[in-house]
Amino acid sequence: MQDLYSDIRPYHDDEVRRVIQRLTHARTLQHALVKYRFPALPSWLRQALLPLAGWYLRRRTAHIQTVEAFQRWLAPWIAGLLEKSTDEIVVRGLEHLSADKSYLWISNHKDIAMDPTLINYSLHHAGWPTSRIAIGDNLLGHPDVADIMRLNKSFVVKRSIANKREKLRELQKLSAYIRSSLESGHSVWIAQREGRAKDGIDRTDTAVLKMLALNGRERGEDFTATMTAMCPVPVSIQYEWDPCDVQKAQELVTRAETGRYEKSDDEDTRSILLGLTGAKGRIYVDFGRPLNTEELVSADTMAAAIDLQLQQMCEILPVQQSALNLLQQEFSLATELVCGDVVTATHEQLLLRLQGLDRPVRKRLLQTYAAPLLQKMAAVSTSEPQSGSIE
Repeated sequence: MQDLYSDIRPYHDDEVRRVIQRLTHARTLQHALVKYRFPALPSWLRQALLPLAGWYLRRRTAHIQTVEAFQRWLAPWIAGLLEKSTDEIVVRGLEHLSADKSYLWISNHKDIAMDPTLINYSLHHAGWPTSRIAIGDNLLGHPDVADIMRLNKSFVVKRSIANKREKLRELQKLSAYIRSSLESGHSVWIAQREGRAKDGIDRTDTAVLKMLALNGRERGEDFTATMTAMCPVPVSIQYEWDPCDVQKAQELVTRAETGRYEKSDDEDTRSILLGLTGAKGRIYVDFGRPLNTEELVSADTMAAAIDLQLQQMCEILPVQQSALNLLQQEFSLATELVCGDVVTATHEQLLLRLQGLDRPVRKRLLQTYAAPLLQKMAAVSTSEPQSGSIE
């Protein structure tokens, strides 16, 4: 039987053993393990430990024969990473959903690797099956990284194709794969937009929703029927602190001032590592309710419904109030709004993050942290619809 999705799908159980054997002999992974376990060692000594690292990996992974076994093996490492980098993880909403049903999780997008990690971490700890994960091919340039991601239920979104006809074919295949996954009992996670919301504003891109609906054309379905069958559920992910906040602010300022921004070759990799290991404070993961047929009339109504749920689930955090306070004090922005009480410890921590930043970057970082609060304020204000503006 032809494997229609072999180039984009996660690995199957019968492929796991071969992939793991290849990975345990990979120098890149051995280097990463030694550097993670012994960061203070000089490079020449870490180099000498590579054969030992390879032996250790082969010994620790000898029992892994399936994707589920790989994820169980990975779970303690993820838990340890989160314990070191977070103060608390609050998960809400799963109690209103069914673990026996497959859902299309559509979340906001703040962090490259941490967002889907938190989705599956939340599901795993609730005793639910983990989800398949949509990930852009721009993050899979290194074969070892691609292998690890596809072992961990990730499938490939081919974003780098320039030819329009070929790109449409790949999008149709991607849409069909997502629908097939859902119909076979596998939940799927996808971000509401391509690329992270670096300005702090969560807004669903209708292009993503139109891609999801492509699979219905061959079935003779309209948009509503297709999306209803996929059972989309908005998910809100909130980080108290963003480890990549300064880098995002600098990029946005550069784009605003020059009209362009050139990524370095390893920038995505550094962002992934910083997002995984950097301090994030409290994290809130809120699973919403399935969208109904009235909300699935079109891509526009669906995007508005997702955005509304994300906004309603948004937690007001002390850092947002501190950011608004500083915007009012230093830049005279949004001065007509009442930011609420400022928590001293949070305020001081935010000031430390701002030290040494150029004024435009400082302003942009504060705008990003204040954005969720300002959006929420604007939504509840009917008499002053522009009161949430920070421009």
